[in-house]
Amino acid sequence: MTDFTNEKIDTTQLPRYEAVPLTALHPNYWKELLVARGLLVLVLTIALVSALIFIEEFIDYRWIAATGFIVFVVLLFLITNITYKKKAYAFRTHDVIFRSGIIATNTMVIPYNRVQHVALHEGWIARFFGLAKIEIFTAGGMSSDLEIPGIAKEEAENIKQLLMGKIQKQL
Repeated sequence: MTDFTNEKIDTTQLPRYEAVPLTALHPNYWKELLVARGLLVLVLTIALVSALIFIEEFIDYRWIAATGFIVFVVLLFLITNITYKKKAYAFRTHDVIFRSGIIATNTMVIPYNRVQHVALHEGWIARFFGLAKIEIFTAGGMSSDLEIPGIAKEEAENIKQLLMGKIQKQL
């Protein structure tokens, strides 16, 4: 039996993920978000106008409802813009990094040796703008552990091939 050692690691000397320059999401992703939020606002506007027209009890409150709705729409687009600007990613030799979050910044670092499956998705709005979303699955779950939206389709396909190659090397 060999002697067991458990040396202390100097954590100040470890490489810092914060120092890695991250890639911002594609500018067309902002357009995709605008279209998706615009469609949501359109549906909500139709519902609100219908309620104001057909439900007589709302007539006295139409200005309050309209003002509240306008504030909601402004906040929706403001928060959407901030979340778009906060998201960024990087693919390094041994791992992938993804940062997101408005109030609390969430940074995920997933080593390639934990990746089990990779999926590439294109919604109909994303496809119109030439974008795709990469989903990375690790062991132990049915849902993806990491989703990186707003990547140009060609780049997303290259990233998927890179990750699939890393998975094949592990086998």
